[in-house]
Amino acid sequence: MALSYKSRRRLSLLILLVGLPAYIAAALYVISLFDRPSIWVEFAVYVGLGILWALPFKAVFRGVGQPDPDAPTQDD
Repeated sequence: MALSYKSRRRLSLLILLVGLPAYIAAALYVISLFDRPSIWVEFAVYVGLGILWALPFKAVFRGVGQPDPDAPTQDD
């Protein structure tokens, strides 16, 4: 089932305002369970987790910044 443009905008806003901070907090918690690795390993883990969180939501974020394709056009 495809989401409408308005639903995708609302869902993407929810993901960015609620889901992303929760994911960051969870990633920081998991990293804090271990001894602090070198800065490069820690950087690689954070970059990998940063890419990993976005992959499932790629379809939601695609085209959200564009004008609504379903909106009626205004003819002058």
